[in-house]
Amino acid sequence: MPPTLASLVHHTALKLSVLAGEDRLETPVRWAHVSELADPVPYMEGGELLLITAMQLNAEDPDEMSRYVRRLAGAGVVGLGFAIGVKYDEVPTALVAAAKEEGLPLLGVPRRTPFIAISKAVSAAIAADQYRAVTAGFEAQRELTRAAIGAEGPAALLARLAVHLDGWAALYDVSGSVVAAAPDWAARRAARLTADVERLRARPAPASVVVGGSDGDAAEDLAAADRVELQSLGTGRRTRGVLAVGTGAPLGTAERYAVNSAVALLTLTTERSRSLQEAEQRLGAAVLRMLLAGEPDHARAVAGRLYGGLLDAPFRMLVAEAAPGGAAQQQHPAPAAADAAPAEHPADAGRGAGEPDGTAPLAALADAMESAAARTGESVLVVPDGERLIVLAPDGGAAVSACAEYAEGVESRRGTAARPRDRGAAAHQGDDLVIGLSAPAGPIAAGGAYRQAEQALSVARRRGRVLVEHEQVAAGSVLPLLADDAVRAFADGMLRALHEHDATGRGDLVASLRAWLSRHGQWDAAAADLGVHRHTLRYRMRRVEEILGRSLDDPDVRMELWLALKATGPGTSA
Repeated sequence: MPPTLASLVHHTALKLSVLAGEDRLETPVRWAHVSELADPVPYMEGGELLLITAMQLNAEDPDEMSRYVRRLAGAGVVGLGFAIGVKYDEVPTALVAAAKEEGLPLLGVPRRTPFIAISKAVSAAIAADQYRAVTAGFEAQRELTRAAIGAEGPAALLARLAVHLDGWAALYDVSGSVVAAAPDWAARRAARLTADVERLRARPAPASVVVGGSDGDAAEDLAAADRVELQSLGTGRRTRGVLAVGTGAPLGTAERYAVNSAVALLTLTTERSRSLQEAEQRLGAAVLRMLLAGEPDHARAVAGRLYGGLLDAPFRMLVAEAAPGGAAQQQHPAPAAADAAPAEHPADAGRGAGEPDGTAPLAALADAMESAAARTGESVLVVPDGERLIVLAPDGGAAVSACAEYAEGVESRRGTAARPRDRGAAAHQGDDLVIGLSAPAGPIAAGGAYRQAEQALSVARRRGRVLVEHEQVAAGSVLPLLADDAVRAFADGMLRALHEHDATGRGDLVASLRAWLSRHGQWDAAAADLGVHRHTLRYRMRRVEEILGRSLDDPDVRMELWLALKATGPGTSA
């Protein structure tokens, strides 16, 4: 520990005496400084033991001493050493009284003890404390390294770090979830810091932040008002994880060494090498290419142990899209990643300053799914495809659940009451994300699963939804699809002649056609709905056939006319 006034008083060679402030002798001393200025405060930093002979002071004047001592105490001076036998044979009572009034420790320095001896003693004690801290830091580094390369990995490292800090430690993965904590109760404390972790993750690595205080848990071994420091992990622009350490006081030199060592070691264990990441992405792209080409046996052979388990059970195919063009994005016929080696992770792709990061939602989605899969030991295949993301994940697994949770979070931020067109505007702010999810499938049906995911993606884009599953497409209605501009243009063209006829006032063919089709061609029921005679309705339907040049006996014609009426009629949503 650093030197204190008490350790200097107990130093047998210095022969110091205590004249005031006996209850504050355990205060650490940062330095010993000599000054004969009447006002040395502008040159103080706090924590000093000030040594004086009072050559420039009237140490017997109570008012002057009161002001002098009050200013020293206010500046953070921790003690005052007075040389006896230089100007004054005894320490003036006015100075002693002022020191007692302010509670400032006052030490008598005998004539045979030079000030430089005190300075040397303080310097030597500080150096010894720093040496002990460095030694302890190196020892902590060795212990943490042994723990990191052991079978338990990060969990053992956190346990050793918590012991060195006399506090607690926790590790968050790239999605912000707590993956390990020590001691065990620290997981509860760490879980309450997810908002602070999220804010830190938004900053480029490396970064750190101190979170003061706690919302308290009296059952925890650490005091409720702990000091928490968050350190991001990662060597690139993206944060790969976060380390949290909680202590009862600010970190000392030895503790700082331990934390820095832990950050370095955890960064090495959480940051995969760029070449390994690219190799895995190339392998994943090859597996996906073979599956879509209808070669499941070859895909299984290439997948090996890395992705082989994924092909042994039903999986889901996911296609996600995020781009500034959002709703206007054209549908992709096939993943580019299946025909070429994938580029670097979307979130790591370089872009100019100020340009929108359209792939950021994709990177966050990939992180969430990969982190969930890693926690449960699932195998998940993630292939970045420019402004798209293609994922194969086990049906009913943690990765698919993480995708649904992520989509709910995005949906909540957008506001579930917002209109689709309003949501489309969010795409220009880089927050556009649509996801299509296939039904469960096996390797043989991978091509069909991809088409299902594409169809679900198209429906999600049309409906302004974040996530649509293929089962929802099959269970839903085809009518919302009629809100497409091309469909409406076709419907307008098909019915234009009838509308032009009705505009002349020679009849109401459009309304009559709608009533007849809605009654499935039942003349009496449709005529009753219109309030006309059935012969009048028959005449109108013959006129419809004559004007359109098509027979209403053809079921395809009736279907097209009905859809055209639904696309252009009342209640059609854009």
